Amino acid sequence: MPTFKELVAAARARITEVTPEEAEQALGRALFIDVRESNEYETGALAGAVHIARGVLESSIGLRAPDTSAEIILYCAVGERSALAAETLEGLGYTNVASLAGGVERWKREGRRWDTPLTLRGDQRSRYSRHLLLPEVGEAGQAALLDARVLLVGAGGLGSPAALYLAAAGIGTLGIVDHDVVDVSNLQRQILHGTDRIGSPKVESARETLRNINPDVDVVPFKERLSADNAVDLVAAHDVVVDGADNFPTRYLLNDASLHARRPVVHGSVFRFEGQATVFQPYAGPCYRCLSPSPPPADLAPSCAEAGVLGVVPGIIGSIQALEAIKLILGIGDPLIGTLLAFDALEGEFRRLTFRRDPGCPACSDEGSPPRIIEYDEYCIPG
Repeated sequence: MPTFKELVAAARARITEVTPEEAEQALGRALFIDVRESNEYETGALAGAVHIARGVLESSIGLRAPDTSAEIILYCAVGERSALAAETLEGLGYTNVASLAGGVERWKREGRRWDTPLTLRGDQRSRYSRHLLLPEVGEAGQAALLDARVLLVGAGGLGSPAALYLAAAGIGTLGIVDHDVVDVSNLQRQILHGTDRIGSPKVESARETLRNINPDVDVVPFKERLSADNAVDLVAAHDVVVDGADNFPTRYLLNDASLHARRPVVHGSVFRFEGQATVFQPYAGPCYRCLSPSPPPADLAPSCAEAGVLGVVPGIIGSIQALEAIKLILGIGDPLIGTLLAFDALEGEFRRLTFRRDPGCPACSDEGSPPRIIEYDEYCIPG
């Protein structure tokens, strides 16, 4: 039976090895996979590398690299395990695989860039264990969530489920903008709040609930109305915005602020038994005014207080908004950019409607000239 050294030597004779200099030139182009054990990975890694321990490589590689022609560079401590891993991937049909000669020990000896990953505490590993099992998330993805800043506009029907799931997922900073207080009529759908909070500011009620769900999350309350004075600064200070507003002036203002700050907005809205969600990615896809160029008069757009809403509908749409925000942060899946996901509760039906960026859009047609920041209240008066 051949020894481990003999197996490594035989693998090296069959696979491609690259020097640290060659590998460094491929940073940002190739997929780097660290096949060391978790305790080794926690001491440091190549910039942007994905960690897949050698023992689970065969079962996990398909999710991380579905394209068998993708350029992949594997590395370990000294280049032995990565050589065997490269041979394994070639046996699985991967055609552009290489092993880093000398591994990380040679890489570091030559003074090349070496990053220390954000590692999770023991209690965090337990809390987020189901995320860590997902190759699309893993430790690096959970670290990205813990480092993310999400702004939630509105702590009401849509904002409640979105906030609950974002906090549970470990979003590091969750800013919440809402100037209102909890009313008994809110409790049918605004599940952040309870009977004991009636009369309390919604942002403070939200912070108390979310702190109890996940102490990792820094909940930053903004007990104020989103306005022309603060919108751009608030949006720019966060990575993703979740639109849980219940009125058109705020939606149009938020759209314009996002174009200034170039931050994506995860939009949601509900009406009676229906809801819809989409993602507005500035200048990469359509914006809110591509979908609805001009604010409607108030009598053509009744609020939930006037038209009613089944309480569970904002729960469904707000949960979808949380999902889309997480996808944007992790860079996974297919965000709803240019897609309006419409939900009909009575029919139990989802529909996907495609819409495109309007070349004549009054807000986003000229990337070099974002719209003037104004208050939209005067445009949404009764007709």
